[in-house]
Amino acid sequence: MKRLAKPEGKYNLVIEDAPIPEPAAGEVRVRAVRSLISRGSEMGARYTRDHAVSPDIMGYSMAGTIDALGEGVTHYEMGDRVVSLSPHAEYSVRKATVDGPAGMAWVVALPDDVSWEAAPYYPLTAGSVTWVDAEQIGPTDTVVILGQGLVGSLMLQTMKANGNGYVIAVDALDSRCQMAAQMGADRVINAAEEDPVAAVGKLTNGVGAHLVVYAVGGPAGPRAFEQGLDMLGVDGTLHLIGLYEDEPLSLPSSKIQRRRILGGYYGRSIGLSAYRRGMQLLASGQVKAEQMTTHRFHYTESVEAFDLLWNRPGDALGVLLEWDEAGTT
Repeated sequence: MKRLAKPEGKYNLVIEDAPIPEPAAGEVRVRAVRSLISRGSEMGARYTRDHAVSPDIMGYSMAGTIDALGEGVTHYEMGDRVVSLSPHAEYSVRKATVDGPAGMAWVVALPDDVSWEAAPYYPLTAGSVTWVDAEQIGPTDTVVILGQGLVGSLMLQTMKANGNGYVIAVDALDSRCQMAAQMGADRVINAAEEDPVAAVGKLTNGVGAHLVVYAVGGPAGPRAFEQGLDMLGVDGTLHLIGLYEDEPLSLPSSKIQRRRILGGYYGRSIGLSAYRRGMQLLASGQVKAEQMTTHRFHYTESVEAFDLLWNRPGDALGVLLEWDEAGTT
């Protein structure tokens, strides 16, 4: 089979041959149809690192079909459509029961009304559902989402689907600001054109936000984190989702008094309710996954896809890799 690998050296990606894995008892093998590149983790923790990275963690959002069943697996059949926490590879083997991160299943059934194009967004959508639930947003609360990458956009759409909160989206890229407006943000602040702290102050009459979601991370993270603290009102919550800043985040005690910080907190594991809600959001179009997809590449063009995401972030948001041309429905 073919799979994406990251040998030693920054920005060093290759498509390599590997044996097709066989499922053990309690496992299934999934044949890939589409996989989604997550710019945050796959750039910050993999693509831009000097060290080699295991192919097993090159990617984690894949949709495909059950290709082989291990002993004892009875709730799946050959050919079933599924979403899997799997790397960018033609085939992957995963446990058929819940044992994934935060209690999330490695493999979940894909309903017929969720397309192959939307399906790879499910893991991040389910995560967004649980993050938003943990934030306990009131009907009239002012919410600021710093960053409109995949996670920031999915959290925005989940909040709007829930119907609670006045949601302000902040980004410094024109394309992502435009996308946030299309996805239903109540207000959009382009941080490249105006001071976002001052803008939030005006919108809240100087009170500040009830909730600030930090969905930036990376090199821009420290500055955005500082701005997030300055936007936060008394008794407000700062929810840290972004990662990979590679330097400490400044946390002056004077700025956090009478405020709360959640560190990537889900509130509970990603269970059956998040699965149902996430799939419902994708199926209904309340999460506009296909609109978020800006580029599609054949898996043999993975190097070009990563180069686009890293060097031209203003041109790309959701980037899919196509593994099976038959997966067109």
